[in-house]
Amino acid sequence: MKLTQILPLAALTTAFVIPDEQVISQIAIESHRSADSAFDKLPSKDQVLDKVEHTVDKIGHKFDEVVKCSHHALDSAIDYAAEKGSDVTKKVQQTGFDASSWMDSANEITASNPHHQPNMTIYELVASSKYTTKLAAAINEYPDLVALLNGTIANYTVFAPIDSAFEKIPEDAPKPSKEFLKKVLLYHVSPEFYPAGKVLVTHTVPTALTVDTVGIGPQRVSTNIGLRGLTVNFYSRIIAIDIFGTNGVIHGIDSLLVPPPNAVDIIQFLPGQFSTLELGLTKTGLLSVINDTSVHVGGTVFAPSNFAFQKLGPKINGFLFSSYGQKYLKALLEYHVVANQTLYSDAYYAASSVDAMDIPKGLFHIDLPTLLKDKSLSINVGRYGRLISIKINAFSTVTIEDGIAADGVIQVVSDVLVPPKRIDRMEKHWEGEEMTVDELKERLEPYVEDVEL
Repeated sequence: MKLTQILPLAALTTAFVIPDEQVISQIAIESHRSADSAFDKLPSKDQVLDKVEHTVDKIGHKFDEVVKCSHHALDSAIDYAAEKGSDVTKKVQQTGFDASSWMDSANEITASNPHHQPNMTIYELVASSKYTTKLAAAINEYPDLVALLNGTIANYTVFAPIDSAFEKIPEDAPKPSKEFLKKVLLYHVSPEFYPAGKVLVTHTVPTALTVDTVGIGPQRVSTNIGLRGLTVNFYSRIIAIDIFGTNGVIHGIDSLLVPPPNAVDIIQFLPGQFSTLELGLTKTGLLSVINDTSVHVGGTVFAPSNFAFQKLGPKINGFLFSSYGQKYLKALLEYHVVANQTLYSDAYYAASSVDAMDIPKGLFHIDLPTLLKDKSLSINVGRYGRLISIKINAFSTVTIEDGIAADGVIQVVSDVLVPPKRIDRMEKHWEGEEMTVDELKERLEPYVEDVEL
């Protein structure tokens, strides 16, 4: 198997982590509980903002105390992180959870400016550091990348893998092509400025890697906060923060970031969570449709887990996966796929638009047309810093956000999405109540007449 195939799949084994059925069940239960009492107890926005800014600034100041006495900011920051790694991770993690729970807007955090005046560009910092010799050697193969990271067109953000990150590549792995290596390097660079405070309240970050398959916007990485602290794409841990250069900022990471595979590959690689969905997409011919990037530019797959299908009950599942029910299954699954529009939790790409759009703070509503004729999904996104809630048809919740794919994004949903039925000229959405096979057929009947399998 080629390295270009090994690395993305190896990353996926730890990257796209899906909770087991009990966890997803608990998430689904919690999503239906009223949050009024909890929000009544929240501290004010100003109190929380001050706390987060203070904590991030404190971490940055600790790095700076070491940097001031040194000639090289990147080396000093990584030395400090290695010495105090657990403390830094704990502080970053604690700050991140505060941000996740209470922050109002990512854009309202002031970037923590360095106390020292940087005198080296991003490239110069990487090229002269004893910890990033392999990254520097890779960048030096591409004069345009050297010029980019030396330039002042933008304030860049670089997630810089240290030398030990390269050692995780298997020794017997074939050497990647120069074209693929350049894509990997671009995937570590953002043309926008993301100091630690902004990373903490951001779910996805745009990179310098542009791909035709995702639409008009750049490929993105995700940022996550968990037991391992602050990570990128779930698996690469940030081990040093806010190493400022004259044209941007560097964060040190412990694993290489690999551009993601297509959405279909992600679904197929996780049978423990998506085997029912994969079987349905295969039986109905939709798997190849989703995977054919010549007929769509970007897209969003609202992916029900195996547990979501189980919630429909054995009778409905038995019907849908029977030979007679396949045409109904196809209509049902078409209702989960959006072509040409990629909805991340904090950004939106539309193939017909000129520019990508960041999802604003507060409430954001959009109707996304699905592959099911004349039927759209009603999406409500509530964004308050890192706390983001996505509801579909005012009922189903996105439980796992931003499974970033080469050709779009996967949003894991708590329930199978069922098209609405018309009652007295009004559309009534399914809200999880018990449903019979006949009731499901009634909802899907208008869309299966011309379906050929």
